[in-house]
Amino acid sequence: MADLAMVFHWTPSDMDDMPLEELTEWRERARLRHEPPKKTPQR
Repeated sequence: MADLAMVFHWTPSDMDDMPLEELTEWRERARLRHEPPKKTPQR
């Protein structure tokens, strides 16, 4: 939940009613937003 709060600026009360599956989906979105895919080195 800390990831969601940091990335989306949500409070704990914003997430209280979300089921675990939904929180997991939002957590992955937060991860992707915070850690964009790494670029492969060009040769």
